Amino acid sequence: MKQLYVQLGQQKEMSTVDATSFQGSLKDLPTDNWMSHLPCALWDLPLCNLAIPGSHNTVTYCLDKNNRSPVDLTQPDMLQKLDKYMKPLIRPFVYKWAITQESGVKEQLDAGVRYCDLRIAHRPNDHSNDLYFYHGVYTTVTVETVLKEIREWLDSHPREVLILSFSHFLGLNQELHRLLIETIKNVFVTKLCPKTESINLRNLWQLGYQVIISYEHNILNQYEELWAPIPYWWANKCKADALIEELERRKQRGRPGGFFVAGINLTEDLKYICSHPTESLKDLVMSTYPELLEWVKAQCPGSGTESINIIAGDFITESQLVPTVIALNENLMQWTQ
Repeated sequence: MKQLYVQLGQQKEMSTVDATSFQGSLKDLPTDNWMSHLPCALWDLPLCNLAIPGSHNTVTYCLDKNNRSPVDLTQPDMLQKLDKYMKPLIRPFVYKWAITQESGVKEQLDAGVRYCDLRIAHRPNDHSNDLYFYHGVYTTVTVETVLKEIREWLDSHPREVLILSFSHFLGLNQELHRLLIETIKNVFVTKLCPKTESINLRNLWQLGYQVIISYEHNILNQYEELWAPIPYWWANKCKADALIEELERRKQRGRPGGFFVAGINLTEDLKYICSHPTESLKDLVMSTYPELLEWVKAQCPGSGTESINIIAGDFITESQLVPTVIALNENLMQWTQ
């Protein structure tokens, strides 16, 4: 009987959404609830065929300038050596090129981000089990703290679906992986969507699932809550035209079958940084956004070989990337009539 009441309640909720789905241009959707306002014609399409805005290196708004831990081992050798012997001079320099987002995670979600790129680390010489995010240097906030913030946001946005990609693990052993996965399960509980072949908004809403966890480690095979790593098209370029050329080359090979990310994030190499000592990553990114957004506007989601799915960028709340990506879903309407 309880299950029947739940089903009836879900049907009532669905009919309410049917009556209030957005009728105007998708670029004008309220960004904090844009999924729940999509036209009902899009509810049954596989989620991997929709255009979804994402943030690259989501948690870099709270990097720790004062921590004594060395620059992480993914950074160039020369930068690691300079940081070791000239930390007071080098650390602020690293910091301004390591920040990819200045807004907190809740602000990013309110702005419409539905894919989060989460890079996880255990600090060297840390005897606790605390995990942090990192990009060059480590964050001041723990992974658990941010996950709880995301859960709180989801509770107040019950029709929004997030894709959380855990990757680039640094310093984690098997036990820390297990502890992280248990934390994920304890925080999101019944909101976690088990891995399956295909999902759409309608069945996610009906089942109460709001979180898809992508996990870039072979331990994922032991958990039904963990999805396979999501391919990320990283151009590794510091100029917009070169980045676009690389993404177009990737498109010619055909899109992956499920979720995938086209990253429009630029890469600053040591040579570029040294030749632009007064600038920051934000200066580089914001100067190229107009050209990159023109490329985004020309894209089309769907199942075609050259279609896109998730598009991720830097400084997401300070550009027009989110509404531009959401509006791409209008291209799908003609196929659902």
